[in-house]
Amino acid sequence: MLRKIIDRQVGEKSEEASRPSHAPGPKLFSDDVHWLDAPGLIIFFILMVVVFMQFFTRYVLNDSLGWTEEVARFLLVMLAFSGSVTAVRKGSHIFLEFFYRYLPQNFVKATSIIAELITTSFYGYMVYVGYQLAQLTRQNMVSIPVPKAAIYWAVAFCFALMALLSVWRLLVKWRMSNKEVLEEIETLSVKE
Repeated sequence: MLRKIIDRQVGEKSEEASRPSHAPGPKLFSDDVHWLDAPGLIIFFILMVVVFMQFFTRYVLNDSLGWTEEVARFLLVMLAFSGSVTAVRKGSHIFLEFFYRYLPQNFVKATSIIAELITTSFYGYMVYVGYQLAQLTRQNMVSIPVPKAAIYWAVAFCFALMALLSVWRLLVKWRMSNKEVLEEIETLSVKE
């Protein structure tokens, strides 16, 4: 009896291993943690330390550090944009997958490519806006002597990475068939 259960489980695992675990077509990166995710993880750890310091000094020592609130705010901004790079890499930004279900299969690929073109254009434009803001900003942060332009440069850099990754996703979708694009959309909607 036990032997049958083990054989069945081993058989199921070998079947799962033989099935592709990702959407068809070429992928830029795996779905696991990648080196592009490292800045977000580092910023998150630093933010955690800064917020803990703020909490500890305010409520335990009853004398809060003045710089922690502003630094935490800007770290949170940088965390959001570095996390967006990961979301673009994985293709996990929010989209209306139900819309694709009601389209004829011939229009799914074209609609997906148009959506990717729009997002790529948006990311490219935001790189330009971030560059302009960084050039115009001459102030330092209030509590520490770090230029505010550094935040705009970091955001512009994240948008540049998102634009490059979006171009890659666009090229990958261009080479896929209509059915593969629909399967990728289904896989992403089920995974989330």
